[in-house]
Amino acid sequence: MRITLLTVPDCPHAPLARERIDQALDGRAAEVGVVEVTDETQAARLGMTGSPTVLIDGVDPFPVPGTAASVSCRLYRSPDGHTEGAPIVAGLRHALDIAGGGCGCDEPPMDAASRGGQGSPAPNAGGLRAVKQAVLRSFARTGRAPETADLEQVSRDYGREPGQVLAELAAEDFPTVDDHGRIQAAYPFSATSTPTAHRLRLADGTGVWAMCAIDALGIPDMLGTDAVITSADPVTGERITVTSTAGQMT
Repeated sequence: MRITLLTVPDCPHAPLARERIDQALDGRAAEVGVVEVTDETQAARLGMTGSPTVLIDGVDPFPVPGTAASVSCRLYRSPDGHTEGAPIVAGLRHALDIAGGGCGCDEPPMDAASRGGQGSPAPNAGGLRAVKQAVLRSFARTGRAPETADLEQVSRDYGREPGQVLAELAAEDFPTVDDHGRIQAAYPFSATSTPTAHRLRLADGTGVWAMCAIDALGIPDMLGTDAVITSADPVTGERITVTSTAGQMT
């Protein structure tokens, strides 16, 4: 796997992007290179749509359709809605997992989106994996993030408070929580309090929000269910509907 960081000279966000790439790799084998881009022609040739741009095997995992090649500053929107000068670690892990061809773990599908989509299962110790799975199941069954009270029983089975376990999971980018400890996202799901452009209606009628278009396409396979996915073209606003039936997209 090759990761290329495209940046203009002296980009203030380039060091943060490189640091987050290293954190996302977490020992995973990859060739990482930095290329300084000085003009629009070079940006167009390399596929740069602002500085910094991350390419994984030559592909931008965070594309914004309709965005032209550019040497201007690029910002990335995080799950809680604010913008940063580099992709979050969880998003990079998710992209690396997809580029690697799968979750790289031997856990059942419900665990495939663990730790920000990296695919590395959360540790069993301290109830981390049990609480993480409970969070994912809540999204899959109800379309909503669980309240802290909903996680009390599974946490206390390990002699812990749910807030403590969630804080540890959040430190590993799974899930994303706000200042009050409320879950805002758990890859690949987004909480209903922070809706995205990607909505799924599962076969049992449950509605869920996906973090991104790739997550939306992966959720039906992850849950082993049919689903109707609705989204919108980011440029024209035109409604897009995709139906997933038995793993086939139409």
